[in-house]
Parts: sequence; C-alpha cells; structure tokens
Amino acid sequence: MAIWLTKDSKVIVQGITGGEGSKHTKRMLAAGTQVVGGVNPRKAGTRVDFDGTELPVFATVAEAIKETGADVSVIFVPPAFTKAAVIEAIDAEIPLAVVITEGVPVQDSASFWAYNVAKGEKTRIIGPNCPGIASPGASNAGIIPADITPQGRIGLVSKSGTLTYQLMYELREFGFSTAVGIGGDPIIGTTHIDALKAFQEDPDTDAIVMIGEIGGDAEERAAEFIKANVTKPVVGYIAGFTAPPGKTMGHAGAIISGSAGTADAKKAALEAAGVKVGKTPSETARLMREVMS
Repeated sequence: MAIWLTKDSKVIVQGITGGEGSKHTKRMLAAGTQVVGGVNPRKAGTRVDFDGTELPVFATVAEAIKETGADVSVIFVPPAFTKAAVIEAIDAEIPLAVVITEGVPVQDSASFWAYNVAKGEKTRIIGPNCPGIASPGASNAGIIPADITPQGRIGLVSKSGTLTYQLMYELREFGFSTAVGIGGDPIIGTTHIDALKAFQEDPDTDAIVMIGEIGGDAEERAAEFIKANVTKPVVGYIAGFTAPPGKTMGHAGAIISGSAGTADAKKAALEAAGVKVGKTPSETARLMREVMS
C-alpha cells in the first residue's frame, strides 16, 4: 500500500522532450514506474526512445489521458510556462499533478492553486519546487532517487528535497511506504496536513516522519492537526535552527520575522502535540529508530 502513487499508477511527463524531462523519464522508467507517454504540443505525434522503451508524445494532457489512461502527470517545464501546464492538467482532471519546476512566480502558483479550488479540486497538486513522490518498490514520480531505500512502513512528508533523501537513507533498514516532497515555496498544492491525513488513513504506514523548515506557520498548523487527528507516532525535524531572522534561506518560503516562524517556535508547537523533534537529521532518524523498534 502507498498514498497517492502505486504500482498501478500510469504516469505522463509534461515536457518529456526537454533536458530535465528526458533525463528523469529515463530514471523513472528504470525505477519501474509505468510511464506511458509525454506531452509537448510542438512534437505531438512523435515517439521518444528511452533505452528501448518508445513513448508517444501527445499534444495535450487530455489527449494523453484519453489514449493511455494516465492518472499522474509529472511537470518538467520552464517556470514561465508552468502555470499554463498546470492549468492544462487541471482542465484534463488528471488526479495527480507533480510540479517539479523551481522558480515558479508566487503569483502563478497562487493563480493555479485558486483555479484548482474553483474547479472542485479534482487534481491533487504536489509542488511546485519539489522532488516529487516515491513509493519504493512500486512507483516513482519526480526526481527522488529510486535506490535509497526499500519498501517499508514509514511515511515521510518533507518541504526539503535533500532532507527527504537523507532521512530515507538514514532509515533504510525500515523502509518507506511513501515519501512526499511537498516543496518549499510560500504557496504549494499539497501540505503537511494533507500528507499526515493520508498516512493516518493508510493501513500500511505505521509511523510518520515530518520535515519542516523555518518561515510561515505550516508546521504549527500541522501540529494542531496531529494533536486532534493523528494517532500514529510522528517524528519531526525543522530545518533552520541557526538561521538569522529576516533572511531568506534556500527556499522562498523560508524566511522568519521576529519570533514567528522560527525553528524553536515550530519545535515547541510540535512537541506540545506529542511529536518527538530532533535537532539534527541524524537525531531525528535515531528518534524514529526508537519508535520502530
């Protein structure tokens, strides 16, 4: 079992013929993902060869869904065209759109997020500026390396791509049901709370790792949700304990103002909800090892 992405998921790639789209399509195929085609209006009707696997290129997401039965789109298009690509995926009502692109203007993210809500939220958006979603041993949609960890019973949700990989590696003896990189932009589609709810409801996830970072109040809101709704053990980590106030750190959403949004404030909120919080990734992994043992 996994959340949102399973061995039966059929994946298309918007931007399959570009450098990043092509490179990561090859990686996803090698991981066993059912990639069934791609979208590029300028190259519609052609086929792309990936080490012996030929994939068709379609003009639109709707056409790709009609021809292949795709239910996941991974979006590798430049920032300037990401809004249009996501809106196209929403109009086609694809169940899951994974937006890898970094540097998407915040107003564009706000616009396609609001558009999705107005359309009834038939599409789950993960990202933008994220590594995607991986269900080890089943499917991999995005840029998360497929060989870090085997299948297991830990669920992971993270704002940081690099820390996603590190925690997956440090806890590889237990393995993961699904790892979701939600992205570090100020406006994202899927939140910590969405993933926590899905992991709570997943019978094959026994415990949850939640990685947050300084800035905003997403982790405080997640803490409230955990306190009210999550019965499974949650271990957390907040990136940015040494970050200076008022300075953007790495992600566009990682900026603190006064005492709001600091790592210490988020740690306190999570601990008040019963979450064990590590001060380093390795300490976080140790806390989860204790839970799983």
